[in-house]
Amino acid sequence: MDKYYKKRLVPLVLPAAILFILVILLPFTVGVIYSFCGWRGTYFVGGEHFWDAFVGFKNYANVFKSQKFINAFTYTIAFTLVAVISINIVSLLMALLSTALHKGAGVYRTIYFLPNLLGGLALGYIWQFIFEIVFSEIIFSEKGLISLPFFCNMLQNKWKAMFALVILVTWQMAGYMMLIYTTGLNNIPKDLSEAASIDGAGVVQRFKNITIPMLMPSFTIVFFLTLSRCFMLLDQNVALTDGNFSTRLLATQILRTTKDTNPPDYGLAQAQAVIFFVLIAVVSLTQVAVTKKREVEL
Repeated sequence: MDKYYKKRLVPLVLPAAILFILVILLPFTVGVIYSFCGWRGTYFVGGEHFWDAFVGFKNYANVFKSQKFINAFTYTIAFTLVAVISINIVSLLMALLSTALHKGAGVYRTIYFLPNLLGGLALGYIWQFIFEIVFSEIIFSEKGLISLPFFCNMLQNKWKAMFALVILVTWQMAGYMMLIYTTGLNNIPKDLSEAASIDGAGVVQRFKNITIPMLMPSFTIVFFLTLSRCFMLLDQNVALTDGNFSTRLLATQILRTTKDTNPPDYGLAQAQAVIFFVLIAVVSLTQVAVTKKREVEL
């Protein structure tokens, strides 16, 4: 059997390898090269070829001098921290509820998974209508059902807009993460919980000393997915606020850089994209290493 797979390994892997090189590796390499050049999208500054427009680390220096990039960076960090905590708490609670149900658990999981199937832009515009019309004019306005000023005009304030975006991504992602936690919970031997219960351990003690340690593989996956997705969030941010009122996330900042500069400085935008990639890689790999180490210890 091993000889069979070894003999056919190359022809089976070759199509995927070619696609990876053409679609991901080659464009990424070109993008890194262009980040060191004076690139304007349709032409290079100083010549016809990229080596004629080489500017060294000037684009990277300009990135860290840009107040808009710094603001987007800090805003993204704050949003990601709040969103990751929110998504994990909500998805874990839903997973615990679904595993406790004896009837209708499949229907419950399907309903909460459905928001994950919606596209980011469509989802963003749906929630924009909810925040601007339903919340601000119908439910929480002075003439509405309940007068709660905090929930009015949420998209016109930097921090209230972050809260709105957290609600959106939690609603979208929690159902998918719930399935991962549900799988992890179902893999925990019931004998452990029953034995601890006989020994007098309460619900909180069993959850702390049995459920959480045994769920560490699921935590590793969910934290990785939520961290990377929240850092790379774009469509929802564009649909809700389009980066107005100082609500730009890093992905939106990269997208809007070509409009902020005249002529459009694609080299500067590409330098931001490279920094963005390095940031996501470092944070994600660090998180995986920390949680994986915790799995080994357990």
